[in-house]
Amino acid sequence: MHAFFEAIPDSAQGLAHCAPLPDLQVVSASGADAIAFLHGQLTQDLTGLDSARAALAGYCTAKGRLLATMVMWREAEHAGVHAAAPGAAAQAAGTAGATDAAVVPPPAVFHALVRADVAPAVVKRLGMFVLRAKAKLALSPLRVAAVWGARDIEALGRAAGGELPRTAWQRADLPSGTWIAAPGAGATAGARWWWIASDAQLDRLESPDNALLNSLTLGDADHWRADDLAAGVPWIGAQTQDMFIPQTVNLDLVGGVSFTKGCYPGQEVVARSHYRGTVKRRMAYGVVAGIAAADVAPGTDVYDAAQPNEPCGRVVDAAGAPDAAVLFETTLSALEGGGLRLGAIDGAAIGVRPLPYALA
Repeated sequence: MHAFFEAIPDSAQGLAHCAPLPDLQVVSASGADAIAFLHGQLTQDLTGLDSARAALAGYCTAKGRLLATMVMWREAEHAGVHAAAPGAAAQAAGTAGATDAAVVPPPAVFHALVRADVAPAVVKRLGMFVLRAKAKLALSPLRVAAVWGARDIEALGRAAGGELPRTAWQRADLPSGTWIAAPGAGATAGARWWWIASDAQLDRLESPDNALLNSLTLGDADHWRADDLAAGVPWIGAQTQDMFIPQTVNLDLVGGVSFTKGCYPGQEVVARSHYRGTVKRRMAYGVVAGIAAADVAPGTDVYDAAQPNEPCGRVVDAAGAPDAAVLFETTLSALEGGGLRLGAIDGAAIGVRPLPYALA
């Protein structure tokens, strides 16, 4: 953990809560072919993603099963670098035949927030398919934190160095780092941000009189994770790799799948389910009273009391205590019945709660 986060006071005086998120890691891709390469590997249309937005994406096997979900964004473009064009040296020497200097565009840089327990494997697997493409993939040293519960967004923005994004998936590059507005569970959820910063940026914020440091109160990362679940954001980690296709964790319902882009691994399976209308399983949100998330492993079976012979679904993710918030994949028919149980037919009841989007 960077010393900046250790310096955040544990009090209720700040403008917002902040917590480091060590369970997330940044993966970066750079190079002239980075966009084209990632566009051909992920479910998101990255060619249409401008630097003012972020978006969800999935990385699938050839059978359409998710190996990772990620929040993607494109680094803001800066001015091109002037490079000497043919004849420039002759021009400098005063000889004829020189041409003007050409502007070389900076290499594209994409970043992705990925579950830390799958990030190395994602980089390794993607790297196997780079071949001759001018693209370089690497784990990034950038730090990831969460900020939420702002009492005065304008004042927090001034402390962070600029205007903070207000609408989900909008992003801004500020002196303090990159701020991405995260989705919430409704109009009353309040503003939430993923905050991504380098060590150098955090070093500059460590001073005891720094405005941003004094604007924050140390928060509980598990609270943030529970809010992610309430917002219906599916994070695929090591325990749930190769279990779900994008539609069964609602990735298509939250803008994480493009059905108009070209091919990518698993595209045929994903497209077939979409166009044939055969998606009969979806991800739902619920609360399990009296059981902490630490006792709910991702991948745990879910049972329907009306059909006790076999599981009807599996847990995608869990967070929170003493009552665990859970995202779980199940059949649409089991959701209608309302008799869902965790881990066994006589297990704890799952109280289904609405998601902020329809399970269309």
